[in-house]
Amino acid sequence: MRTRGVLVKGRPGVWTRRLLAMITTIVFDVGETLTRDDRHWGRWADWLDIPRHTLSALVGAVVAQGRDNADALRLIRPGIDLRAERAEMERAGLSEFLDDSDLYEDVRPGLAALRDAGYAVHVAGNQTARAGGLLRALDLPADSISTSAEWGVAKPDPDFFERVIRVTGAAPASILYVGDHPANDIVPAKRVGLRTCLIRRGPWGHLWADEPDVTPDWHIDSHHDLLPLLASSGA
Repeated sequence: MRTRGVLVKGRPGVWTRRLLAMITTIVFDVGETLTRDDRHWGRWADWLDIPRHTLSALVGAVVAQGRDNADALRLIRPGIDLRAERAEMERAGLSEFLDDSDLYEDVRPGLAALRDAGYAVHVAGNQTARAGGLLRALDLPADSISTSAEWGVAKPDPDFFERVIRVTGAAPASILYVGDHPANDIVPAKRVGLRTCLIRRGPWGHLWADEPDVTPDWHIDSHHDLLPLLASSGA
């Protein structure tokens, strides 16, 4: 494993050199990290026959309360069975869909630049199995694309990040996980020894980025920021 030395202060007046693993592998979350969630929530609003702005506002409200974003749907229809409702949407021809228009503009060039620089690039997020197939069909510059439904375990379960380690084949300290959600991405990834980067994107990334309890290794505003940041930090 490649390492770099950094000086850290120990007891008064004494500095020691600590070895840190060099980052070799970068793993990206999906929703509001690589893809916009506009189509997803718009589809739900249309299905539930409510204005799209109403659902967006409710998503923002539950996010601000630290709740699951699906609680916005439960506020509209208490007791809703989301799995059954998704199946009804499928039967009605409203299947989940993704294309290039759902990607943020910096995704393809940002991921490609990282691969060109020698980093392994992977994608792993809380998504359906269908979303996994749709993402792979987009031919992103990534070594692998995986979803929680395909793995049978979802964030923030630490087993999700243990699976990330197994799939990438990299040492935990050499993996950087990039996501927008502090509770789902940053905190659990750090607990299993991964390095972390919070992207200020989507409601979570903007709302919680500067909270004192949110302590990723780095913050970025765009995927274009990541390669220069890693180069300047020696990571």
